[in-house]
Amino acid sequence: MLPVPPLLPVPPLLPVPPLLVISDRRQARQPIEKVAEAVFAGGCRWVSLREKDLPSDERRALLGALVTLGRRYGAVVTAHEDIEAVAAVGADGVHLPSGGNPVAARDRLPAVLIGASAHSADEAAALLRAGADYVTLSPVFLTASKPGYGPALGLDGLARIVAQVPGDVVALGGITAENALACFTAGARGIAVMGEVMRAADPRASVERVLGAISAQASMQTLRSYNKVNRD
Repeated sequence: MLPVPPLLPVPPLLPVPPLLVISDRRQARQPIEKVAEAVFAGGCRWVSLREKDLPSDERRALLGALVTLGRRYGAVVTAHEDIEAVAAVGADGVHLPSGGNPVAARDRLPAVLIGASAHSADEAAALLRAGADYVTLSPVFLTASKPGYGPALGLDGLARIVAQVPGDVVALGGITAENALACFTAGARGIAVMGEVMRAADPRASVERVLGAISAQASMQTLRSYNKVNRD
């Protein structure tokens, strides 16, 4: 009998619903913990802490608080770039910058969600082949969070890149309740928002509007197909 090879870690699926809210305390009208609680109460199950300019001890403490909060809602809490903070507090994943190393991240964090930022088909494909579970692709639309950041890919550019890459693409940049469904129709497996929620006077209502848009009409079939493909 041939020896049985060791089991490799199974890459985690994207959270359901596949809506990622990225923090930015400089835009937020409330403390990040309050925003996260409102986001979870509104039905989102995925938040990433992006406060890269915070001192490391403050960022780690904030991430720990978000992880504790997320556990109450069955939500996924990740952090941008800070692999050691993710390991220290038991967060659910890390999001790497453009040019990040998914292989090194997987060596340090073998059983978490690993994402990375991409801005082109070549970059997205390379990151996914290197082991990222998903890539964010941006900017799909012009965004007030990063004025002058672009040029915007548009829905045609999003669809073209999705068709060329071997894995899950999360659309980022200028995503709103009005254009979220179109991103799924273009082939995105998820969407990410930052300013739309951070700047909102009522983050919960903002999340509910986005989730309502992507759960309406044909998007239900999009999400069912997404789940079926990943289960199979």
